[in-house]
Amino acid sequence: MYRRTLLLTPWMAPHKVITWERAVVLWYLDKVEVLEEYEDVVRSPSISIRTPAVVRLKKAIRSAKQVVRFSRMNVFARDDFRCQYCGERKITRELNYDHVVPRKHGGRTAWENIVTSCYPCNDRKGSRTPEQAGMKLRKQPIRPRVLPIAVAFRFRDVDVHSLWEPYVMTS
Repeated sequence: MYRRTLLLTPWMAPHKVITWERAVVLWYLDKVEVLEEYEDVVRSPSISIRTPAVVRLKKAIRSAKQVVRFSRMNVFARDDFRCQYCGERKITRELNYDHVVPRKHGGRTAWENIVTSCYPCNDRKGSRTPEQAGMKLRKQPIRPRVLPIAVAFRFRDVDVHSLWEPYVMTS
């Protein structure tokens, strides 16, 4: 049995996906309420419970994190999983990130120089700037202050369990 659990904020917005084991610990510590359960049962010597599918935090969590961490997935999320050259929306395995100013020309791997691209556009651009390749960048890359809500659930190649569907935005 391997089940993931959807963790919601107190306001019912998707926060992240956690292991069912972590969800059981949070429930035991009275930090979450269980909203949906899988059919699987977890047993200990003193208790038997159904595996949590969706849980909601009882209190807001304070995040000391003030900036969005740079990562491939966060770049894809910022760019709405669209190639910034052709504009096509793709699943994550059909995307990569592209240095607008190539590294060989001094371009850095930073929010302001990285965009989402599909493999064909990335191959076409090569180690050139968009202008040199005769390609137009749809929007300038910027450092985001926040990412869209439920970004993890917009990855179209992530299976969203039917019990999660009322709580997440899928597209």
